[in-house]
Amino acid sequence: MSDGLRPDVLVFDVNETLSDLAPLGARLRDAGLPADLLRVWFAGVLRDGIALTLAGGRASFTDIAGDGLRTLLARETPAADPGPLVDHVLAGLPRLPVHPDVPGGVRTLREAGHRLMTLTNGSADTTRAVLAAAGLEDAFEAHLDIQGAGGRWKPDRAAYAHALRTARVPAPAAMLVSVHPWDVDGAARAGLRTAWLRRTLAPYPSALHPADLEATGVTDLARLLAAAAD
Repeated sequence: MSDGLRPDVLVFDVNETLSDLAPLGARLRDAGLPADLLRVWFAGVLRDGIALTLAGGRASFTDIAGDGLRTLLARETPAADPGPLVDHVLAGLPRLPVHPDVPGGVRTLREAGHRLMTLTNGSADTTRAVLAAAGLEDAFEAHLDIQGAGGRWKPDRAAYAHALRTARVPAPAAMLVSVHPWDVDGAARAGLRTAWLRRTLAPYPSALHPADLEATGVTDLARLLAAAAD
């Protein structure tokens, strides 16, 4: 294990951390929904997936995301057939772009010798598609999802344990990188080091375990890790 704040492996969240969900707003409009419901829908997906894990249940990201869209469609466009509209919105997930800072930041981290992995509550296949389109799939040694954790959504400890088993490192040798404070908090409670990517002006919640590092993006994270290693 490395000293200081240089972890042996960086475990990246995917949705909103690496990928930019904004283009899904256009697909919501195509389906007859206001684009500004994107955040409401995505927050509901996370809420229901995490709540189901807490209650001892399990369901895939796609199933929960589809249910959330059907709920919104029933309210906004009750006469529409929801099936094709749901399929149209969800088909946008593997076509999402990455944030502008991601390609350069990922390459800098790899050039510095960092091991990189992804861990998503969604689908590892979707992650591969997003990163392949950005020319980054091979920069990561593994793309993981919660299926390897018994379907238990982050921030359940089982999800982080799955990443640690795959990386073959103890928790203190890994750093979870995420835009989601609840993800950072969950990883910290599981013993990992953490980095919060602050992509908005929203402050970090005071009730949650603080991150070891705070960065504005992946490029900034690479800079901070390089400085910590000096």
